[in-house]
Amino acid sequence: MIGVVGYPASGKGEFSRIAHELGIPVVVMGDAIREAVKAEGIPLTDLNLGTTAQRLRAEYGSDIVARLCIPLIERQRAPVVLVDGIRSDREVEVFRSRFKDFHLIGLKASFATRMKRLMERGRSDDARAAEELQMRDDREEGWGLARAMAMADCIVENEQDLGRFRALARQMMEELTRDAV
Repeated sequence: MIGVVGYPASGKGEFSRIAHELGIPVVVMGDAIREAVKAEGIPLTDLNLGTTAQRLRAEYGSDIVARLCIPLIERQRAPVVLVDGIRSDREVEVFRSRFKDFHLIGLKASFATRMKRLMERGRSDDARAAEELQMRDDREEGWGLARAMAMADCIVENEQDLGRFRALARQMMEELTRDAV
């Protein structure tokens, strides 16, 4: 299993797209939160996603999203699965205890680079101002994002152009999956 951790707009989605292109099933942890927001019938905004994620973690523990994703991961029945969007050290611990060959990739990009990416992609639940992104970073750090990043088996600096990042990500996944059967 390959896990991807990083701050918002650090490249997790692009890393996951490359995995998908290589035939690796991808489980996106944020989808569990998005489904919870939809089930509550509230608008899909960054604020509502954050509030729902905080509530779920407060009610069920900081590793709840990882626990919700385990059946989705196991259902893939594939030799390698990528899980996108790890947000806490507790989630890393859950995955490491459940999957013996768990590899955690940390993606790192500067605040300015991430803000630029958010403005360009224009997803409805993205921060639209630097203050919003800082609030999101702070919230996710409160969940243990910085500690999860520190647990990564390797850190990829994602300040380069998209083509170089894609080539590096592809190479990493090919190396990690070479012996998977």
